[in-house]
Amino acid sequence: MDFAFTEEQQEFRALLRSFVDKEIVPVAREWEKAGRYPTEIVDGLKELGLFGMTVPEEYGGLDLDPVSFAIVFEELSRGWMGIAGVLGSHSLSCRMIAMHGTDQQKQTYLPDLATGERRTGVGLTEPDAGTDLQGIRTRAVREGDEYVINGTKTWITNARHANPLPVLVKTDPAADPAHRGMSVLLVDQDTPGFEVQKDIGKLGYKGTESCEILLDNVRVPAANLLGGVEGRGMQQVLSALEWGRVNIAARSVGLAQRAFDEALAYSKQRVAFDKPIAEFQAIQLTLASMATDLQASRLMAYWAASAVAAGRADGETGMAKIFCSEVAVTATLNAMKVHGGYGYSTEYEIERLYRDAPLMSIGEGTNDVLRTVVAKSLVSGRTKVG
Repeated sequence: MDFAFTEEQQEFRALLRSFVDKEIVPVAREWEKAGRYPTEIVDGLKELGLFGMTVPEEYGGLDLDPVSFAIVFEELSRGWMGIAGVLGSHSLSCRMIAMHGTDQQKQTYLPDLATGERRTGVGLTEPDAGTDLQGIRTRAVREGDEYVINGTKTWITNARHANPLPVLVKTDPAADPAHRGMSVLLVDQDTPGFEVQKDIGKLGYKGTESCEILLDNVRVPAANLLGGVEGRGMQQVLSALEWGRVNIAARSVGLAQRAFDEALAYSKQRVAFDKPIAEFQAIQLTLASMATDLQASRLMAYWAASAVAAGRADGETGMAKIFCSEVAVTATLNAMKVHGGYGYSTEYEIERLYRDAPLMSIGEGTNDVLRTVVAKSLVSGRTKVG
């Protein structure tokens, strides 16, 4: 059993860590508080080629393996989880196009998506349909060589920058089961009727926008049907969401790592009763538990990433997403306890981390729903334990 990164992965992680420490950590709290969009950081991500993480090399991308993909999100989230969001949906969308797009769709979009000249996201969630994607109401009706889309999407990351935005629609609302009537259409940003209506206010996850989108008689060429075949939308989306759960698991590890780092450093410098609080057994027990859970979650995240590299891994990625996200929530709370009253202050990093953490247990499928996904994978024999 080899739990080590390759030499290339170690060098890649060192490069990312240096970028995060120099370009993100010093400004994250100030920029988040000001509501400032991280334009300079995004430009740095472009220079590193990270917008092409899941784009094949033939189209100018990095085509990272799932473990290297996870390294990116762990390191970025250690600095500012919102920055990871800029790349998260973009990377999943690129993977969908690379895996399922027609040759023309790949040639049209992937080269510019790889450089960040174009950016993208994923239009899945609706006001009445989140985890239950089969319950979406957005509909696309074929009229000659076009589809006419009507509906609303919400919680769309990169909405103001996505061009194109892959949108999950129902092309056959009467299909039974419902997923057989679902398709993905690539909607260009300047298409009439496509309107980003508002930014959604959030507890945390600042830095990247989350928006509501109205699609009002949006006409899209039939050539923009992902893969050129109706009824494959759900399968196309789910194939990308396995990587999405690796993304969330790795983000959770990065968030927990930063919480631990902040708690450990503070415990060494904070003096009470004439000695650093790190010398008190209660603090030591907390730090030890945090470190143990953190390292367990890291191993779980990269185990799941390795499973994705080997093939279908819905059970493994589900387990990792559940475990790592819950470790992140606990770690940020414990770090706040170590800081005491200062942990509740906006002058320290902990309150920002504490606000970011809950999303990890919700994004890419809520943890309770994912437990049913894991159970089905176990019962079917796709995932084995032991």
